[in-house]
Parts: sequence; structure tokens; C-alpha cells
Amino acid sequence: MGLFNRIFGSQHSEEPQPDITFGRYSDSYKTEENYKAWDEALESFENEKYMDCYKQFFRYLGDQEAGNVKYWEEDKGIRFELYQGSKKICGFADAKKLKAEAKVAKTESFNVGFMRRLMEQNFDLKYSRFALDQENTLTIVFDTYSLDGSPYKLYYALKEVATNADKQDDLLLDEFKMLEPVDTSHLTELPLHEKEAKYNFIIQQIQSAFEVIDNGKLDVDQYPGGIAYLLLNLIYKLDYLIKPEGYMMETLERANRLYFAKDDKNTIQKIHNLRKELQKLLDRPKEEFFKEMYRVISTFGITAPVNHDRIVNLINNDLVNMDWYQEHEHNKVALAIPGFIVGYSMFNYAIPKPAKDLFHLYFQITESDYFKSLGFSYNFYDTETEKFDKRAIRKVIDQIVATNKYKYTKLSPNLSLINYNSVIEFAKSYLNMMKNLDMTKVE
Repeated sequence: MGLFNRIFGSQHSEEPQPDITFGRYSDSYKTEENYKAWDEALESFENEKYMDCYKQFFRYLGDQEAGNVKYWEEDKGIRFELYQGSKKICGFADAKKLKAEAKVAKTESFNVGFMRRLMEQNFDLKYSRFALDQENTLTIVFDTYSLDGSPYKLYYALKEVATNADKQDDLLLDEFKMLEPVDTSHLTELPLHEKEAKYNFIIQQIQSAFEVIDNGKLDVDQYPGGIAYLLLNLIYKLDYLIKPEGYMMETLERANRLYFAKDDKNTIQKIHNLRKELQKLLDRPKEEFFKEMYRVISTFGITAPVNHDRIVNLINNDLVNMDWYQEHEHNKVALAIPGFIVGYSMFNYAIPKPAKDLFHLYFQITESDYFKSLGFSYNFYDTETEKFDKRAIRKVIDQIVATNKYKYTKLSPNLSLINYNSVIEFAKSYLNMMKNLDMTKVE
């Protein structure tokens, strides 16, 4: 959100914008200093300078703005802390060995259910393992000898520890009530007004989609593809705009997996599965949502980096499908298709930085009421008058170009392609503008 605060800060210095993050964290947007540290870590490892290797490796992982990595030297080695969502990974390394662990949950009694769950998880882990420490705390542990601990191995092993610990703690605590949270002092609870805005948006968006399915003019059995776009767009939009943790995050991920699973289910059956998962969120008590609404810091991303061609292919393959729905005035379904393209890209991939910034702007325009409910003062699109602030939109796009020009020297959006006649025409034309961007990157 720093980019948009910089753009509007000079105009509205008396109205600072909320410090709210959106979307999935990616570690693909590293600086030149990070990559230099990686090269030095590799060189130190090859020369058997293991302590230097560890220091450079942690420099590579570090994001100074986020403060996600801490390490310090002691008499006998290096102690370190990494943050991943709701979990803190602590460890120690010396010239002979490195060990890292993350505390997941504390228990006073041993339940067969969660013990079996973690044993099954251990079969899927490649570098680490779930274990119990002497204080009956469920932990996930990784250790390696230094001579076998190359930076590549350290990266994937610590990523496995961090992402599994972050995912399992909320899920286990939600399902097994005898477990207690542990090591959560680094979490920052969201302000109540932000929780309320997010919760209201979740419920309103799900109910709105269900209303289209149940009472809209579109026959679900005849046009299941349109309904699939509607629900998938909702899933990805909630993931990006809410930035959920725990139960909600797993529910959205499971819905995505169910729809794209290579099984014998047809589209109508898959729609039923999507609706079933979304209904679970609709039925979930408000206080359960609030418990999982907190600010986190991350070190490892879970999305795979892709180039701009992947986005272009999505636009070429899917955007044309909105035409029929638009012509027959199924407007919510038509608008869901460009929303699906944007949301799918942000959910599954670490896309080039300019595209990420432009897609965020897309959400700020098409979901302007939500951003206002969070406390943002700018108004790119007024839903009551159906008018766009063209000047403000162009200014942000120009700023995105200026911010990324040093790496993407050929980035030059054709703003004349944007159609402001309606939000549907805007969405279609905005993606066509993005499709034609030259995202050639200077290495």
C-alpha cells in the first residue's frame, strides 16, 4: 500500500490512508541487495565458510520494510528468527549444524485425532517433521549438518517449516479445542472497524452471489460456466481483499482445489462443491472470523513467479466469454469474468510487479465501496452516480509506470483504450490495455 499512499499523500496530507495490506505475500520481488547476498551465500558455502554463508543467506531472506528476518551473532554461532504469518521460526546455527523449529500449539492431553493428523503430515514432509517438545508443545523441526546445508536446501527446508506451521496452527486450534495457541506475541490484532468492514464484505458478497444463482435470470443448468465464473471470482476476490488466515484461507484454497481437480465431476457438480464451501463461511460465527483477523509478516511466498505471457493467455482465453453475458444483460456474471482473470492471477501466481500494482488498482476501482468502508478516502468510481474519476485513475497508472520504469523500460500503457462508459466496459477495456503491455524486464 506504500505506492498508493505516496501518490495521494501529497494531495491529502491531512487524510493519511490506512496501512492495510492485501493479497498473498510473495518473495519474488527482491532487491538487487538480496540477490547479491544469495550469490555471496553460495560462494561462501562452496568455500566451506559456513558462518558467512548463513549470514548472507539470512540477508537474502530479509525484507527490511517488513522486518521479517532477525539474526544476531553469539559466542558459539548465529541465532535467528523468521516470521511466517501467525508463526515464528526460531533457530541456531554454528559451523557444524543448523537447527530450526516453530511452535504450533500447546497441549495438556494427547488426542488421537490431532496426533494421527500430524503423523500423516510427516509422510508428506521432505525436510522437516512434526514433534513434541519437553513442554508438550507441538512443533515442526528441521536440522542439518552445515556441510550438507547449501543455501538451496536451507531455503526449501525453512519454507517447508514456515508454511506448514503457519497453516496448521489455526486449523488445529479450530478443530481440536484442547489445544492452546502458543508463541503469538508478534501478531498485531486488526482494529475493530477493519474487522467489521471485512466481515460485512464477506457476508454481503457471498449472499449477493447466491442471490444471482437462486433468483437471477440465468439458468444454472443451461449456463453452468457463467455461474462457475461468478463463484470463482468471489473466491479469489475474498482471498485478495480480505487476506484471510486460518479456517477461511483453507476453505478458499480447498474450494479452488475442488474445482480444478482432475476428477469425473462435471461443472454443475463442481459448482455445488464451491457453493458448499462458501456456505460454510456464511454459517461461521462472526467471532470466529474476528479471531483470525490479525496482521502478519511473512518470509516465504506460496505463489509461483510467472511472466506477463501467462496473464496475456488468461485474458485471450477468458475475456471473450463475457460478451454473451453482457449482451443479454447478465451484468454480474459478465463482470465476474474479468474479475476472475485478475483474481486467479493474484491467487495462483507471483506476477510481474507492474501487473500486480495495476491489478490492485482494478480492485480499488471495481470494489470502491469496500475500500471506502476500510477508511480509504480516494474514490475512483462512485457506485451511486456510476461516474469514474478518470484523472485520478490516470495519475495512479502514471505513477505505477514511473515506479517500475527502471526495470520495465518499455512499460507504456495505452490509456486511450480504457472505456469509462460503464463498469463492465471499463473492466473489459482495462484488461485489454494490460494485455498489450510490453513487460520486457531489464536484467
